Amino acid sequence: MKPTFQYNPKDVSRSNRKSLYFNMLKSRLIEKKMLILLRQGKISKWFSGIGQEAISVGVTLALKADEYILPMHRNLGIFTTREIPLYRLFSQWQGKANGFTKGRDRSFHFGTQDYKIIGMISHLGPQLGVADGIALSHVLKNESKVTAVFSGDGGTSEGDFHEALNVASVWSLPVLFCIENNGYGLSTPTNEQYNCESIADRGLGYGMESHVIEGNNVLEVFSKVDAIAKSIRKNPRPVLIEFQTFRMRGHEEASGTKYVSQELLDAWAEKDPLSNFEDYLIQENEISIKEIEDFKISYADEIKMGLQRAFDEPAITPDLKTELSDVFNHFDYAATAIEPSLSRQRIRLVDAISEGLKQSMEVHSDLVIMGQDIAEYGGVFKITENFVEQFGKSRVRNTPICESAIVEAAMGLSIAGIKSVVEMQFADFVSSGFNPVVNYLAKSHYRWGQAADVVIRMPCGAGVAAGPFHSQTNEAWFTKTPGLKVVYPAFPYDAKGLLATAINDPNPVLFFEHKALYRSIRQEVPVDYFTLPLGVASLIKKGSDVTIISYGAAVHWALETLENNPHISADLIDLRCLQPLDFELVLASVKKTSKAIILQEDSLFGSISSDISSQLMEQAFEFLDAPVIRVASIETPIPFASALEQQYLAKRTFEKELKDLLDY
Repeated sequence: MKPTFQYNPKDVSRSNRKSLYFNMLKSRLIEKKMLILLRQGKISKWFSGIGQEAISVGVTLALKADEYILPMHRNLGIFTTREIPLYRLFSQWQGKANGFTKGRDRSFHFGTQDYKIIGMISHLGPQLGVADGIALSHVLKNESKVTAVFSGDGGTSEGDFHEALNVASVWSLPVLFCIENNGYGLSTPTNEQYNCESIADRGLGYGMESHVIEGNNVLEVFSKVDAIAKSIRKNPRPVLIEFQTFRMRGHEEASGTKYVSQELLDAWAEKDPLSNFEDYLIQENEISIKEIEDFKISYADEIKMGLQRAFDEPAITPDLKTELSDVFNHFDYAATAIEPSLSRQRIRLVDAISEGLKQSMEVHSDLVIMGQDIAEYGGVFKITENFVEQFGKSRVRNTPICESAIVEAAMGLSIAGIKSVVEMQFADFVSSGFNPVVNYLAKSHYRWGQAADVVIRMPCGAGVAAGPFHSQTNEAWFTKTPGLKVVYPAFPYDAKGLLATAINDPNPVLFFEHKALYRSIRQEVPVDYFTLPLGVASLIKKGSDVTIISYGAAVHWALETLENNPHISADLIDLRCLQPLDFELVLASVKKTSKAIILQEDSLFGSISSDISSQLMEQAFEFLDAPVIRVASIETPIPFASALEQQYLAKRTFEKELKDLLDY
């Protein structure tokens, strides 16, 4: 049979040509076996890459073994070309312990540092920004490496795609954006997804080099990607490649292909990357039919043995302790704890945070901070003022206005072993980067043991007449999400020590900083670098009548109320950290005083106070002399006008609620 494609072997050695073929054949043989197992009910789901193998194999062989690849769920050829043991892949697909996620995720939703593969999450787009972060690490380390990241045509409609391309272009990051255009996003054809002639045109809009490659011609894929990768290593920059291809199966097997005409299926069947290349190699006498048959038999045996090993492996036995333990990377605070020095200075909260951040930059020589206007301008609150002069623009990085891509880039830096701090200009804006925070950072360690060594600074809170979009205290969005730590200091001393620890901690930390406290609260703070443990609350005042539980600006409201009512004897607990929560201190105090009131700035429903209250009712009911009272701001967005803002805040009603509780 005459091949459909014109193959140009000039730039590809004979050994590489054979390697390309046999790696495509590996992928196809596994796929065929998986489809049989699917019909037999032995695997739950399968996303077929039949018809697209040339891209996965060609790109992987063009990259070096120590260069990261971020594939999608249709890129089996990447995993097999990197020679991941088959039994581990089969165990992964069956939810067995020898897989990569301990049964916690399926298919290709995993990463492995051993093979420099970082798998996708179902939201598709975030991995593009993660690739930016990995590529940034290569720039910072002066490494001549390329990072390749995959997306389908459908994924290019997501905002993450546009943000990631823009950041990569602005920062000249060595990223190879590999877009597999197979004509359909599930069943939606490309003419309903975008209105430009080709996806490659989008790269031009971001000032980026772009190429369109015949994705079913494996020699073209390999030779062109090989040349581009070599060029990127010498001249770091992003490149967008649109691979034109087609998938011969459904989006996943259950969806079928009824939305595709038989004529189109037939036309693409003639372009099958494997059969065409096989015919070419046979015609050129570079491979014999016997070699092919021998390989099929040998590899069929390897598949059979790998499957049997996976089938024989026992199902995972649920262990509650293990599941809970694996949500976080277990950080040994004692091993890195630094005691505060005796030398102290009276400074504001804003100064303490700035000092803590600056000293952490000195302690961690590769720590990167990123955010809007944080470099020469010093940030809108001037916390990073003059940082550029000391640390340089490579470590103090102004970012475009693209919260998702920057959080994702921070995750990429973590994958490459670099700590980072991301400043949200205002905590409200984290909503624009919500997905990577709660679905990527929060779940990475639980899913495949990857630390998300990222701190997100969150200037928050009302009291400065900033209105509904610059005043939220939205900590409850994140205390609900397993895998995130949430810190919320009320004093300069705590802010400096806790920020240092948050940066040392390899887990993702949301670090809330109340804007109204920045320049209104002063305290004696150690001059030198020091740390404080996360998850340990502070007992600010001791008393016997009532326990007041609070955090952030509300702690100061409570202090003011107690100063105005010196006859009230209260334990005042500043939580300081909301996740992990020091409930032991809270419980012990309430058992002593028999009355509890929780004061917060956030609105009431679904807040941290609700959880603390319910735990107290469950664990301290027999000690209580009154209901647990929650005092929170009203159930509206935060208004701008001063009188409306004061009416909104919980401070308005706290004193009355406290006295009513004492009189109960």
